[in-house]
Amino acid sequence: MSGLNRQKIVESVPQKGFFGHPKGLFTLFFTEFWERFSYYGMRAILVYYMYYEVSKGGLGLDQSTALAIMSIYGSLVYMSGIIGGWMADRLFGTSKAVFYGGVLIMLGHIALSIPGNLAMFFVSMVLIVLGTGLLKPNVSSIVGEIYSEEDNRRDSGFSIFYMGINLGGFLSPLIVGTIGMKNNFHLGFALAAIGMFIGLILFIITKKKNLGLAGTFIANPLSPDEKKKVYTIIGLGVVIIAVLVAITIPAGILTFKSFVALIGILGILIPTIYFVVMYRSPKTTKVERSRIIAYIPLFIASVMFWAIQEQGSTILANYADKRTQLDFAGIHISPAWFQSLNPLFIIVFAPVFAWLWMKLGKRQPSIPQKFSLGLLFAGISFLVILLPAYFGGSNSLVNPLWLVLSYFIVVIGELCLSPVGLSATTKLAPAAFSAQTMSLWFLSNAAAQALNAQIVKFYTPKTEMVYFGVIGGVSILLGIILLIISPKIQSFMKGVR
Repeated sequence: MSGLNRQKIVESVPQKGFFGHPKGLFTLFFTEFWERFSYYGMRAILVYYMYYEVSKGGLGLDQSTALAIMSIYGSLVYMSGIIGGWMADRLFGTSKAVFYGGVLIMLGHIALSIPGNLAMFFVSMVLIVLGTGLLKPNVSSIVGEIYSEEDNRRDSGFSIFYMGINLGGFLSPLIVGTIGMKNNFHLGFALAAIGMFIGLILFIITKKKNLGLAGTFIANPLSPDEKKKVYTIIGLGVVIIAVLVAITIPAGILTFKSFVALIGILGILIPTIYFVVMYRSPKTTKVERSRIIAYIPLFIASVMFWAIQEQGSTILANYADKRTQLDFAGIHISPAWFQSLNPLFIIVFAPVFAWLWMKLGKRQPSIPQKFSLGLLFAGISFLVILLPAYFGGSNSLVNPLWLVLSYFIVVIGELCLSPVGLSATTKLAPAAFSAQTMSLWFLSNAAAQALNAQIVKFYTPKTEMVYFGVIGGVSILLGIILLIISPKIQSFMKGVR
């Protein structure tokens, strides 16, 4: 997108109206709130729905299989963002991508809400994966568009936006999780569908007045001839995939184990290809190439961080269900409620961090330094959760406050890394790859969960000390290395701080 178009967008958006930020932040805040309400509500009960017995309303899958599917599903959700980013950059813009994505997500939750078999479950997963890929990276890209590049409110605005994400994530496990676990899983999924519907209506009603031209420009549009070639390639690709699936599944080649391995390879291969393509593109300037080099270690750090954080919905969710004392202080705790801890702490502390970065101004830590802090806290959060097994053994139920403490520590790391990463991505992205670079940021989460799908099988109550200790220790080591090389990374950012 040209500098002239960026300026036109900023001028078209009312710059005051939502906590001192552009008015469009209101629309994006609540659109993402409802999308996250639907997603995190569904996710709070999904792993239990998979491994609970059929007599309890679940699918009756093996527990380790359910945990791996959960990780693979999470990986595909974020991996599909690269498709959504490409479509926004080349075909129809970020605003339409957000709308189309919301529709697919809603249909996916509706499919989950219909009592059925495993086939219906996988249909819903495909819809939600594709829909989130369209919506998630592009709504964040629009946030970046409503601020000028020199606007000091930018990082603070992303922190507020991030708080909206987590407000939805906090409420949904309490509402959807409680109803899904106590009453009926399918009723819980229906509430998730309603949440996405509300978000769509709000986006449609307020976008013209609040967002102006934001999301309407196509950064790098395809020519008519290019469109024909692309549609032909997509059509052939779909046919080839369908044929391969039809052949390999009956032949026993495409199994769940081989599929997990394939996603693990793609989780590393796809972002690598994108880095190469963006770096070598003639549309990328010399300064932008330098910024891409600076972005690579940040991407690797993000993979490590999310590999820990995302286990909150797999390993720690299972830990809450199987290893935690759920009758505490006179109440019975639903295991799904623990999914609200991460967003709850972010809601409380995101404004503090937004204020802190604004207060420090030019004295605040650099982007690489903030990332290193994120890794250090993530590693500590896993070292904390191994302590109950060290003190009490692997057979006794654990006080739930240990889980609370672990979630709290990783949130401090998340606030150092995640909203800063969103903002840094919009600053470091080459102009011709703006939405796709945001998709690349979410690919770090995809790579992390693809990695998790490989390693969750090593977790058992007997191995949990080694499991948490090794992963936590690696994160701390990477954090220290990143802190040491942060001045060099900063020099490649060419003025971005």
